[in-house]
Amino acid sequence: MKKIVVGVTDCSKYAKYADWISSDGNVEVVKLGYTLSFDEVKKCEGVLFTGGEDVHPRFYNRMDLLQFCYPDDVDERRDEFDLKVLDYTQSHGLPVLGICRGLQIANVFFGGTLIPDLPSFGRFNHSKFGEGNDRYHSIQIDPASQLSKITECQSGKVNSAHHQAVKHVGKGLVANCFSADGVIEGLERINPIGKPSLTLVQWHPERMLNQQEALSFKIKQHFLGAIGKQ
Repeated sequence: MKKIVVGVTDCSKYAKYADWISSDGNVEVVKLGYTLSFDEVKKCEGVLFTGGEDVHPRFYNRMDLLQFCYPDDVDERRDEFDLKVLDYTQSHGLPVLGICRGLQIANVFFGGTLIPDLPSFGRFNHSKFGEGNDRYHSIQIDPASQLSKITECQSGKVNSAHHQAVKHVGKGLVANCFSADGVIEGLERINPIGKPSLTLVQWHPERMLNQQEALSFKIKQHFLGAIGKQ
């Protein structure tokens, strides 16, 4: 059987994402990053956008918010590269799975904005605990959403390791789930008909404690299935 070719954007935990998406043995992973040739994306049938650095506020025209970003955790070269890859996926009809930062950079690509630091803007802390462990919290899923159909869930518990989040939702997108304190935890297309699959989640399905949970396993299954249908 021919393997599915999935691009995975480079980050400090690249191996975790690559191992997760290829764990069923029918996936070939291609590393994507600004230190590599952009032509690598042309090999891909779908792209997984990984977590990592803060998105620089200049990409959503809010330079005044740079003060709220982590100073050593901004990489404009990565932002530029990821936005270029997103443009490629949309113009070439490639399915996309965006995780954590992947959701945030995709929202910016579609014209949305971000909350640069949740605690600074009166929200609960969604970042890791001091020991480096993910937080876990509940989410409510819109029962009419694509995400609900994909996961067969209307609620659940997800891990959390972010301090930035969606503020204004990008054009053509809609929020499909929220945490109890109102933070957007997922985005999807308002009208997906005739457009490539786009699944954007704020949590980390690749490292949830129970990999058989619907909000982990079925997210991956849907993404790979969307590639297989092309």
